Amino acid sequence: MITNKKYDLLIDQFSDYLFLSDGLSKNTIESYRGDLVQLDAWLTKVERPTLVTLDATDLQAYLAHRITFDKASASTTARLSSTLKRFYQYALREKLLMVDPTAALDSPKLQRGLPNSLTEDDVEALLNAPNVETRLGLRDRAMLETLYAAGLRVTELVSVPLANLSLNDHVIRVSGKGSKERLVPLGQIAAEWLTRYLQEARSQILGGKISSDLFVANHGSAMSRQMFWNLIKRYALIANIQHPISPHVVRHAFATHLINHGADLRVVQLLLGHRDITTTQIYTHVARARLKAIHQKHHPRGT
Repeated sequence: MITNKKYDLLIDQFSDYLFLSDGLSKNTIESYRGDLVQLDAWLTKVERPTLVTLDATDLQAYLAHRITFDKASASTTARLSSTLKRFYQYALREKLLMVDPTAALDSPKLQRGLPNSLTEDDVEALLNAPNVETRLGLRDRAMLETLYAAGLRVTELVSVPLANLSLNDHVIRVSGKGSKERLVPLGQIAAEWLTRYLQEARSQILGGKISSDLFVANHGSAMSRQMFWNLIKRYALIANIQHPISPHVVRHAFATHLINHGADLRVVQLLLGHRDITTTQIYTHVARARLKAIHQKHHPRGT
């Protein structure tokens, strides 16, 4: 891929800015970086203006190229548009250009699908799947209970430090997207399983090693996202859950079940760590079953 080396430093500086200002993950920053490198390479290849001298017409031509020749999907195009908007807002602030070429750039409208979820019976079966007579099974039960009780992302779950758990207060402090911390309540049942795990299993799993992580793997190695992903799939088979499952599906179940039981959407937003209430609003579809049941119970012609 031939690029204009002059702008490699600018892309590096933008990547550093994303990390320092928003605390974005390495994968997210690499995604932004890759989009800009590809744009720079295309501009060089077709002999169009550079990253900081192009205009809206050049960007539209590039997006058309990606859609026509690279068969870029709507979601890929939306992400690319987001990258470009962010980069040119940065360039404008740094006075590298006078006009934002993305000002009139429209992102494709995406149809947001409803999240996969689990019934409360599914969750109960999943939580009961580990063999708690073993130290690893006890750890896994504690992890599943914490995942469902707090609605955590898988990265938040596997990376939470032991020091961030307060069993006295039944809360856990997690670091979410953008390194933003939040306190999430655990509930009595999850706290009880965590207590058992800490008292009966954690030190045995560590085998004399020392770790600052709450959840640990054999001999002190870190619990990884992939490791827990595989665990949850194994327990789904034991629980005879027929549809696809992942840690994120359990997070969806957490939000779905809260709303079904009458939780306020703003509260669910805070618990999930969503920046924008519109992200949380996708869960309002689950309230239909609850509203229907209330109507049937209380309306004179509901049954």
